[in-house]
Amino acid sequence: MLRGHQQSKPFLVSLISTTYDAGSFFDEMFEPDGKTVRPHYRRLAERLTTLPAADFNQRRAAVDLAFLRRGVTFTVYNDSEGTERIFPFDLIPRIIPGREWAKLEAGLIQRITALNLFLHDLYHGQKILKDKIVPAALILGAKHFRREFMNFNVPRDIYVHICGTDLIRDHAGNYLVLEDNLRCPSGASYMLENRVAMRRAFPNLFSSYGVRPVETYGDALLKSLLYLAPDHTEKPNVVLLTPGVYNSAYFEHTFLARQMGIPIVEGRDLVVRESKVYMRTTAGLVQVDVIYRRIDDDFLDPTVFRADSMLGVPGLVAAARAGHVALANSIGTGVADDKVIYAYVPKIIKYYLGEEPILANVNTYLASEPLDRKYILENISKLVVKSANEAGGYGMLIGPASTKAECESFRAQVAANPRNFIAQDPIALSRSPTYCDGELQGRHIDLRPYILYGKKITVTPGGLTRVALRKGSLVVNSSQGGGSKDTWVLQGDE
Repeated sequence: MLRGHQQSKPFLVSLISTTYDAGSFFDEMFEPDGKTVRPHYRRLAERLTTLPAADFNQRRAAVDLAFLRRGVTFTVYNDSEGTERIFPFDLIPRIIPGREWAKLEAGLIQRITALNLFLHDLYHGQKILKDKIVPAALILGAKHFRREFMNFNVPRDIYVHICGTDLIRDHAGNYLVLEDNLRCPSGASYMLENRVAMRRAFPNLFSSYGVRPVETYGDALLKSLLYLAPDHTEKPNVVLLTPGVYNSAYFEHTFLARQMGIPIVEGRDLVVRESKVYMRTTAGLVQVDVIYRRIDDDFLDPTVFRADSMLGVPGLVAAARAGHVALANSIGTGVADDKVIYAYVPKIIKYYLGEEPILANVNTYLASEPLDRKYILENISKLVVKSANEAGGYGMLIGPASTKAECESFRAQVAANPRNFIAQDPIALSRSPTYCDGELQGRHIDLRPYILYGKKITVTPGGLTRVALRKGSLVVNSSQGGGSKDTWVLQGDE
């Protein structure tokens, strides 16, 4: 039994006192004075200020144990302490009012619609290049532009079926798009597991808030994949193609396959016969109609891309060309999430849709442009510099937090290969109260909503809120010490 003083001790008195430091950043939970709780967080604040610390810690321990038993892990490469880690989870949710979400949803739908039209144009008429909206050299020299797929018609004219767009908020609380993930976006499994954890940890609080569900993601994803199947197929077979158990997102691959009730396969489990893809089973070969692939283009088919790939399926590209199998996402989508091309997305939206972007980009400098390059090289210690095709927090320099030697190294890289770099002004990412060292402390966060493009475009109401658990860090990636929170999108505004 808990001792009396433990039972009566309120949890996180800092919610209503002066010990929580909101800082000079936009705080998700508190008004600019750092004391007044925003309306949509008030019920949460009231609950937390009456919850004994021991009770809260028991719930945290229960969640950690559940994550361990369910195998909710991620992989960190090149770490001497081992690679498999339980995905860090913070019990203080991120809450988004309904009106706020409506704008995000509209902006995300607008963005994926324009990017899909952009990809179709790039692989067909290239009108946007001829009209000099986007410099042709940037596309033709892009790492992920696939000339092999020029004039190839993808099923239903959809290139990006699953998109994870990263959003941040600036010092004024404005949402900005940080980047688009159009190839094999990860994290949806953690979004779903986080929701299960929060429902168990705070069932009454959760039900009182009117939170929109995310649990239908697996069913919506499967419907989007089935929509791609050849018309003549009565009962399409869908599989998830994984690189295998050593991939950093393998937990997610198995999780989503279970959610959809489809087989998970590796390249060696598939074979191509007469331009059709078959899955090896104990009952013989079974034709596959749709592949949700979590393998990058380069490793997908050794007869077309990297000949040394042991992960892909020889002949897969020929089967796709013949129209006997659909791939999600389509080959060649990576050209549109190149960080250099990201800078042109506002123009892309205007060009194809005749609309102003609902969600703005972060101000970006292109090292390929002489004036921008000069500015980057002279101010590299004040900027965030990113490699065009890296992910996971790698290939990036945060100038204000870097050493002189690190800045010099990046300056040399930018000068040697300007096409491969962009730079951005540092954004003071919004912060959210996070349980660290026994109290609430402000930690920087971002948001990755998931957009599915099937018969219609749907945005899962929530997404993965990632949190930089290291004090002062702006890097939220799990591989760089980040964790996550459940994201509550409300039916209303409070």
